[in-house]
Amino acid sequence: MPHVLARREDLLHMAAMSSASKKPLAIDHLVLPAQSLADARGRLDSLGFTVAPDGIHPFGTRNACVYFADGTFLEPLERGDAALRAEAERDGNVFVKRDSLFRERIGAEGFSALVFATGDAAADHRRFRDAGLSAGDELFFSRPFVDAVGKSDVASFRLAFAAARDAVPFFFACERVNAPAVDRSRLENHENGVSRIAAVTITAANPAATGALVASISSARAEDTSAGARIDLANARIDILPSAQEGAEGGSGSFAFESVTFAVRDLAATRALFEDRGIAWQERDGRLAVSKTTGQGADFIFEEST
Repeated sequence: MPHVLARREDLLHMAAMSSASKKPLAIDHLVLPAQSLADARGRLDSLGFTVAPDGIHPFGTRNACVYFADGTFLEPLERGDAALRAEAERDGNVFVKRDSLFRERIGAEGFSALVFATGDAAADHRRFRDAGLSAGDELFFSRPFVDAVGKSDVASFRLAFAAARDAVPFFFACERVNAPAVDRSRLENHENGVSRIAAVTITAANPAATGALVASISSARAEDTSAGARIDLANARIDILPSAQEGAEGGSGSFAFESVTFAVRDLAATRALFEDRGIAWQERDGRLAVSKTTGQGADFIFEEST
């Protein structure tokens, strides 16, 4: 278990170092489409997460993010303004187009994108293009950011997109061009004790091929395991496990982002919170597993970690 906690400012440093030296990229955030941000906010709040005020993208989508102390975050995403979304799709906005594709093919709720932190999205775009993995043009945008006490600033991002042919879930590298000068500490404090994303689990018809795909996108190395494949990044791990279609022919096009594992300070306290709030959970190998439902697009697993 090589994961060393990183402070929020360290995530930007890791991104810059990874781009410069081709070291494995770190996880930046996870995109979780939702039919309704109100439902997502209610569900995440009931699980003990602190949810940020709604954020509005200039291309119509809206989010309500959950930020962690190591700089990573969850991005529940709502469709938002239909006219702006339609205009963005006509202009070739990959983020909006891939979100629409996910909702059409998979559904309005789920886990659509795994995002890596980068210090140079333009370089990653060229790398994806040269490897035949690019999902389309780069995207640069800015949006207002509001902290827990109402202080606002502008956040700017540059994104480079990657995807497997015929796959609906996708990936992108996110360069934080301007990080808002606001205090996010209150938003990073969660009643359930979560401090960071510890792992993401992908299920795949061909775990080896999907592992190779994710390794190429993240500049990492996939290791074969008895269960499938594993990739260790700077701040988390990615586990690739067989899906129900195990042994199916083909490459890495058939896969799904299945679950998110969170590190908590005190698992007993997390369990007590869930019991007090009537949250259904199962114990698996000393961890708490909460199945996906409305407003929670992936299975959530909670494990104790110092």
